[in-house]
Amino acid sequence: MARRKKTATKSPQRGSPGVKPGAPAGRVPAARATADDYARRRAEVDEQDHKEFQTYLADKKEADERKARTVAVAEPPARNGISRRTMFNVAVGTAAVAEAGVIGYKVLGSGSVSDHGVRHAGDNYTEVQRHNITREVVDSRADLRGQSLGNWVALLPTKMGGGTYAIDLNSNRVLASIWYWNYGDYNPISHHLCAFPSADPIHGFEFVNSTQGGQNSLIYGMPTAVTAETAPGGTNIYRVRFDGTQMQLIENVSETTGLGLGVHVTINPKDAQSYFVTDGQKDIAACFDRTTSKVKAALRFDWEPNVRDLREAWIKGGTLTIRKIYPDPRTGLFDYRGTKGNKIDWEMVPMGELFVEEGSLPGDDPLALTGADGTIWHPEGRWAATVVRLCGGICILDPEKNFDPVAFLQFNKDSKGQYKVEQIDKDTWKVVFDKIHSPGHEIGFSPDGKFLVMMNNLRENNCSVYSTSDPDPRNWRKIAHVEDPLWRGKYPNPFHMVFSLDSSKLYLTILHPSPAFSGIMVVDTKTWTIAKEIQGIGPDLQTPALTYDGKYVVTPFSGFQRQSSGIAVIDTSTDTLIGILPSNGGHHDCVIIPTKLEHMKHTRSCTL
Repeated sequence: MARRKKTATKSPQRGSPGVKPGAPAGRVPAARATADDYARRRAEVDEQDHKEFQTYLADKKEADERKARTVAVAEPPARNGISRRTMFNVAVGTAAVAEAGVIGYKVLGSGSVSDHGVRHAGDNYTEVQRHNITREVVDSRADLRGQSLGNWVALLPTKMGGGTYAIDLNSNRVLASIWYWNYGDYNPISHHLCAFPSADPIHGFEFVNSTQGGQNSLIYGMPTAVTAETAPGGTNIYRVRFDGTQMQLIENVSETTGLGLGVHVTINPKDAQSYFVTDGQKDIAACFDRTTSKVKAALRFDWEPNVRDLREAWIKGGTLTIRKIYPDPRTGLFDYRGTKGNKIDWEMVPMGELFVEEGSLPGDDPLALTGADGTIWHPEGRWAATVVRLCGGICILDPEKNFDPVAFLQFNKDSKGQYKVEQIDKDTWKVVFDKIHSPGHEIGFSPDGKFLVMMNNLRENNCSVYSTSDPDPRNWRKIAHVEDPLWRGKYPNPFHMVFSLDSSKLYLTILHPSPAFSGIMVVDTKTWTIAKEIQGIGPDLQTPALTYDGKYVVTPFSGFQRQSSGIAVIDTSTDTLIGILPSNGGHHDCVIIPTKLEHMKHTRSCTL
């Protein structure tokens, strides 16, 4: 593979370079890291993650074998020549070997352990699950063989491919596609999307698609002639219409409003007449009117650390400031097109939060970074919630009061559940943190609105659960943490999610270091215990989506790079993988077109 020439920015700027041993605390060094440096650092970290996890698996295998030998000596022979306990230990050993094979880039035979016990639903569950978890390693040759999944249409962006396409899940045919290169966008990193309801998606639907830009195309180690100096700004919000034959670009909302935002897109499930786009490089969340594209509200999130040293800037606490921002009254436009307003030069990829702390992720203002990159809606549309990744929590916004912040929920296991939101003036709010134990990432409401979950990543590595039944979010309380004994260090890592139709199950993608194969975990929401894990599906497993009859969960894999790719299909009646649809790779999202307004509560609008 040809290697891209090493490039550097034109001149040193204020940013966060690689932190050298002995670098003085209290300031950010002035040298800049390049995308090549970052790609090399990511490769080093991935290699170390693999080594650490392989060591853990080897230790686990040795312990299981030791246990099996002890049991074999202690237990008298069974009448049929093999005991139930021996069978159990064989299964455990098989599962351990399979786990090692999955991490080692191969898929072996299936293995499982027995069903788990049950805790009382009313208990607060805050310890690692100790009882057994069924683990099933899938057949990588799974094939749907033409089976229909129902009259649904799945919409998937191609990330580095620069476009989006739709699949008819009834015929498994691609309906249409759009490629933003055709419209003069020469850095169209098709990132996230959300679709408005359509009674007949086969004959037409509309969606909003965010795209990244700037140097984000440089950080995956792909050969390219693009350099840090020549990378187009990009970062656009596209409204697209499928007319039953082809996809057509209706509007570039970034051009209309002056807001170039490139990460999560979520539509208000109450009426589908407005939508949020939130960008974690700029720390800006904006709500747009569907009909006029007018910005209903825009908020910027900024961090002021107690200690101005990257390694301690978030761990040791600080102040989160949330401000309403407005367009220039003369032009009616914001001034955030392209890379304007980026605090960091490229995205904070999943499990990449610590790259900011170590100085491997440069930019103009990394110390002010909060990682506010997604805003979800309560299923009834009563509340919105912006995830603030580096603060390990979410800010609750009130749509009935122009999205004023009203509460901040902190999901870390050892933190307070709520941090006070103090209003400073008409357009400014502050939240003061004593410390932050771990970054967080994806968030989601259950369709019945009773629960809110968030993934605590890296330092804690669990799924935290809040009870949200109280009408006042300031009374929402932390009730559980879902943890797997295998979640040690950064990986495996709970990532994206979707709930079952009746909210009784939570499906989590469990991320392993790419190119290792990732899987899907099924959580029982009555007890918040792990019911099952389906291992070895594919690399970089991304966003699961539910068909609105509740029968299938579809999940694309190969979310970032040019590796093995496909769309996994799980039968929810048995929670087994029944097949893999082909795809051309690079998916970082998946949305099934809603056919009714009530379907919106099962979409990416409410779970990331």
